[in-house]
Amino acid sequence: MEKTDIVGNMENMDNRSRLLQCANELFYEKGYDAVGVQEIVALAGLTKPTLYYYFGSKKGLLEALVADRFARLREMYQGLSGRENLRIEEALNWLADIFCAFFEQDRHFYMLMMALFYSARGNEAYQTIQPYMVEFYDMVVQVFDRAADQLGNMHGRQRQFAIGFVGTISSYFLLHYEHDPGECERVDRQQISALVRQFMYGIFS
Repeated sequence: MEKTDIVGNMENMDNRSRLLQCANELFYEKGYDAVGVQEIVALAGLTKPTLYYYFGSKKGLLEALVADRFARLREMYQGLSGRENLRIEEALNWLADIFCAFFEQDRHFYMLMMALFYSARGNEAYQTIQPYMVEFYDMVVQVFDRAADQLGNMHGRQRQFAIGFVGTISSYFLLHYEHDPGECERVDRQQISALVRQFMYGIFS
């Protein structure tokens, strides 16, 4: 995203939201470690004391960004509550649709979230994202837990299936959309459904 686009999108934001948005874009573009506080506040048109007032530090800013964005995913996931009787393919399509909506809402944060999880384990960015990613995978594990009676060959492999499912959907986002900025904003749900069917074939075979 161009700097002018970011600034244009922030016209009606309060200072805290401006800083979160600028941090999101800069961390995505350059990586957490490569971005300094001065660069964030310069893009936001604010000052360092303003950032420190709201977040205390760059790490505090990242923590607030992750908490804010992940809360949206958590809220979307609540729609699965009370749907314990869904067949596993229906549940996975529902879950995939949630991930698609989350990606469409803020694809830069989705990619940032994945990148931070694969960063060095001693890095403060990894330590910030790690508990959220555990929750992210646990959301998928719960879907497989509820479908245990439908998957006779599960044998305690719920977490293994969850890792495979998240990897399948996230790899599609990365490879199909991230390398083609001209793609439409919405994810092709038919292709996602085809991936879910392919995944289902693999776990039932």
